[in-house]
Amino acid sequence: MNYLRLNLFFIFLLAGVSILHAQEINSAKQKLDIPSDFRKAKNGDIYIIAHRGAHNGIPENSLAAYQKAIDLGCDFVEIDIRTTKDGEFVSVHNSTIDAYVEGQTGKVKEMTLQELRALDIGSRIGKEWKGTQIPTFEEIVELCKGKIGIYLDLKDAPVSELMAILKKYDMEKDVVWYFPASYIQRVDDINDLFANSFPMPDPGPAQNITKVLSAINTCVIASDMGKLNEQFVETAHQNNALVFVDEKSGTEAEWTQILEWKTDGIQTDHPEKLIEFLKNK
Repeated sequence: MNYLRLNLFFIFLLAGVSILHAQEINSAKQKLDIPSDFRKAKNGDIYIIAHRGAHNGIPENSLAAYQKAIDLGCDFVEIDIRTTKDGEFVSVHNSTIDAYVEGQTGKVKEMTLQELRALDIGSRIGKEWKGTQIPTFEEIVELCKGKIGIYLDLKDAPVSELMAILKKYDMEKDVVWYFPASYIQRVDDINDLFANSFPMPDPGPAQNITKVLSAINTCVIASDMGKLNEQFVETAHQNNALVFVDEKSGTEAEWTQILEWKTDGIQTDHPEKLIEFLKNK
């Protein structure tokens, strides 16, 4: 009988510890002191980021894909910005246009805006998209203003010039800037550079989070599923930072795990499915 009581005691003790641990995680998320001008999530507590726009059946990184993300009610569109030969800024993920246009090849940085705009990036998706053009950064900003935030993957473009375009549309506070932690070491006065916006470094493993956040003023960091775990999210929250993750498989099992870890945002190629999944949780 004493053994039974002892076993029951330890069972209840472990259950109590688990509950307290879960409460601590929830509390850590609830107590984050996020700036009031950071965008509020539209879908409960989770931010939905449409990777290259909502591009299922639509040319990726196109104005149509970004408009679809707006229509769905996503919080951010992820865009990739590169510089053309003549100094203009366009949204293209790869360094070359080979994957976007059948029978064409060339590096974005070696082509002018006029040359890039002459390309048809829609026909490979379907005849209804024939004539779809590569959009400029300014066109994207103009489309998104007042409707959706921008998750800007900084590929190959000067921050100061992009920031000037954002300032023109009063959009500085509607953008999170993604870059690897190594970028911090390459840029002087990085906090001045992003003073009116929200930098979003990817610190790598969880043990790097505190060091990275001590070097840059921000309230959000990025990760991928290969590095994300409960410790990563806890450490970020303890350092007063949201966590946006780039999902891998786009499955409900993966999304469930992400939510159990109290992650704050999910970048996905399947925003339609993710929104429905969250509605049914």
